Amino acid sequence: MKPLPFPDREPDYVIDAKGVLDSKKLPDGSFLELWDAIIVDQMVKDRLLAQAVLNFTLRPKLRRSAAPFHGIILLVGPPGTGKTSLARGLASRTAETLQDHGKFRYIEVEPHALASAALGKSQQAVKHLLGDVIAEQAAVGPLIVVLDEVETLAADRSKMSMEANPVDVHRATDAVLAQLDNLATQYPKLLFIATSNFEKAIDAAFVSRADLVEYIGLPTAEACERILTDTVMALADIYPRLKSLVDDSAFRLAVQKGIGLDARRLRKSVLAACAREKRTALDPGRLTAADILASIEQAQRNDGEVHR
Repeated sequence: MKPLPFPDREPDYVIDAKGVLDSKKLPDGSFLELWDAIIVDQMVKDRLLAQAVLNFTLRPKLRRSAAPFHGIILLVGPPGTGKTSLARGLASRTAETLQDHGKFRYIEVEPHALASAALGKSQQAVKHLLGDVIAEQAAVGPLIVVLDEVETLAADRSKMSMEANPVDVHRATDAVLAQLDNLATQYPKLLFIATSNFEKAIDAAFVSRADLVEYIGLPTAEACERILTDTVMALADIYPRLKSLVDDSAFRLAVQKGIGLDARRLRKSVLAACAREKRTALDPGRLTAADILASIEQAQRNDGEVHR
């Protein structure tokens, strides 16, 4: 295995605060590997990277009244399409591209950790994280923050009822929007990359603040082939004979049958194929293209039952 292009040179950047899942300095080698591993249309990656770069090159120079950058990129789409990995990879690739713009840092937020049943606690937690913790870090230098499952923080208020949802949930969304506006005004070298499996569950006011909304859909036929091939080749690094599987007619049929599955399910189907029989589990080098085809067909049947 080749060494990571950017090993963790300074692993001491640790933010110990409620709601912070991860923090590190960028670029990060493991995140760059994620960027390369996520198989989506190259135009999507180019568009995301260009928008992220623009946030740090043009945004600090413009009057906000003339160009209302909010420093938010929103990735939406079905589960399993790689949005979180893409967000992490984008953060690192942006820092790699802009190394002459200062030392970039990364924070990943765990929205569920901010929720509380106690009146006012969610609102207070949001204010503290965004208004204190993230603001303090953004004041130091370029910062990229990933907000995974952002609908948890910015739930659509128009679909809430005061009877079914406590007032605290409404106020938490209000607090998020207010803090984002404040951060956008004060810290032009701050970028949020938000993800959601449920675009319709996000408050419209949050979506309107996004500088770019990118839909990450299910893999195309070409992407299915690349994903399955990449997974098989990863196994072939350990079991070289498996390289020939991608030339098998059963593998080509598996690619066709895999259309409609998300990227995560496609990769897991190859792994599940290794467990179809005990002897293959004991020696994955016995894996066949027919095993992969059968596993893909089973995944499609299972998905059909779940969504029935």
